Amino acid sequence: QNFPQNSSSSSSSSLAIHRIYTATMASIGAGTTHKVGIKKTIKVKKTGILKSTTSSKIKPTNANGKGISRRGSAPRLSPATLNHPTSLEAFLSLSTAQQKDRTLNELLQQCLGERATFHEGIAKPHTASTTQSRGQAAADLAVLVKHLGPIVVLKQFGVLAEIEKTLLPLGLGAVFGNGPGKGMHPGGGMRKICSTASLASMDSGYNPSTMSTVGSSVGTDTKRGKTTPANAREGALLFLRALCESGLKSVEPYVVPLLAGALDECGSSSSSVRAAADDTSEAIISIANAYAVPMLIIPVLFEALHSPEWRVKSTAMERLSQVAASAPRQTSKMLPKIIPTVTSQIWDTKPQVSKAATAALLAVCRTNDNPDVMPAIPAIVHAVSKPADTYKAVEELMATTFVATVDSSTLSILCPILSRGLKEKNAIRKRSCCVVIENMSRLVDSPNAVAPFGPLLVPELKKVVENVQFEDIRDVALSALQTLTKALGHADIESAMAAIMAAEAERAQEEQRRIEELLEEEEKEEEEQRLREEVERMQFREAMEAQRLLDKLSLEEEGAKQAKEKLKKEQQKLSTKSAAGKCQGCGLKKCKKTCLFYSEK
Repeated sequence: QNFPQNSSSSSSSSLAIHRIYTATMASIGAGTTHKVGIKKTIKVKKTGILKSTTSSKIKPTNANGKGISRRGSAPRLSPATLNHPTSLEAFLSLSTAQQKDRTLNELLQQCLGERATFHEGIAKPHTASTTQSRGQAAADLAVLVKHLGPIVVLKQFGVLAEIEKTLLPLGLGAVFGNGPGKGMHPGGGMRKICSTASLASMDSGYNPSTMSTVGSSVGTDTKRGKTTPANAREGALLFLRALCESGLKSVEPYVVPLLAGALDECGSSSSSVRAAADDTSEAIISIANAYAVPMLIIPVLFEALHSPEWRVKSTAMERLSQVAASAPRQTSKMLPKIIPTVTSQIWDTKPQVSKAATAALLAVCRTNDNPDVMPAIPAIVHAVSKPADTYKAVEELMATTFVATVDSSTLSILCPILSRGLKEKNAIRKRSCCVVIENMSRLVDSPNAVAPFGPLLVPELKKVVENVQFEDIRDVALSALQTLTKALGHADIESAMAAIMAAEAERAQEEQRRIEELLEEEEKEEEEQRLREEVERMQFREAMEAQRLLDKLSLEEEGAKQAKEKLKKEQQKLSTKSAAGKCQGCGLKKCKKTCLFYSEK
């Protein structure tokens, strides 16, 4: 009974399908186009290595949602030999001489990528040194430092001297290629920093005979003066990192002075050495005391910016951001020196350096604790990197009500932007800058705080007072100039300008003296080089003259020898006897009577 119902329903559905098909075919013309979806099959090359499908553009974030930096390619350091209490107790039970022998000739050699031949045996099978094996040996040495003490292992055993010899073969003064008169410190660059953190004064046992100032050049490690193997330098860096991660504050005096060596290795031609140097410099900054920032760490970072390697500059900017997070108070006090130096790196030709400098500038400016200026800091940093947006930063400052005291660090953030705003062509924008300067100058805590920025603002304000055609803007500029003059500690504008001109003249004279000293040093070096070349030329002439005389004597001897041989041959031709004394006719020494040359004599 159900079959007819099924057949009728199927026939009705077939009729409906036929009608739809007929209507569709009737709508198709000559210009009708169809899009056919084709399922694409992607061939995946089987390499046997599992690769993550996650995009590399996704940056990791911490609990606060802020981006965190990735670690380098250096592996996690874990000991291999002294990783168990039993092996550690066995090592500590040895005598001091045996401990020193094993430390220097076994663990340290493995850390530097060498093989402890006399301990393992020449015929014992071994594998090549890897980053992991060197890291494990570095962790073993760090374990010894933790249990025996840094003085015993680093000083008495001489481990620190070997590390310094590996990283700084020419001495601390030769790092970054800075010599006398170069770098941020015209008095001597890294040589001046050596007086603060001298490796010789640490009594490490390694005193380079000369603090060489050989300039480094972009290229391979050999061209940069790095004669030690890359494996040894990587192992030394891993050891310094292991010391920092050991949790001992007592290793800080031995590790922090080697920050310059770690930064210099960031420009190595070996990627593994660069990764180890990056991790080591980060670990050194994390363990450094905040009071070492103004005297040692910041000057070293400034000197690193004069390196020809862009990776060294980029890493120095990253470490400066780290310093700003770990020691904000000390960094804030040094803002008048830090901001001009970092700002100059924003215009570097390498985008990596420029990006790192912008991030570092934002980090160091955030260390300022002035609540009035803090909301405008991002706009100010953006205006520094993009001068076209200077007025946007000035507008942010116009909306600020200055209540807190303005110190030198706050002035170092505001004055460059305000000085640039006073140089713009738009008179309304100049008026805004004058208003901000007047409000800011009323809250300056001392004349010494604003004195370094007087030459930056006073001449520009005076130009606005004298050259702008609008009387209202001139009045605002004059009021700002008078307020700034009082903040500088002067009675009137003329005395302020006279003091600024005198300071500028003194600064110019000092710069002129420095330039003259540099020229004298260069002339002295050129004169010494000329004398050396003259001595070398004289020695070369003497050597060539001696060689000429020797050649002449040899020719004369050769001629005399040839003449003697020729005479001997002539005599042999005239003689009836050969050279062997035999007769040339019969071949006997004593001729027969039948011989043509027979003679009774």
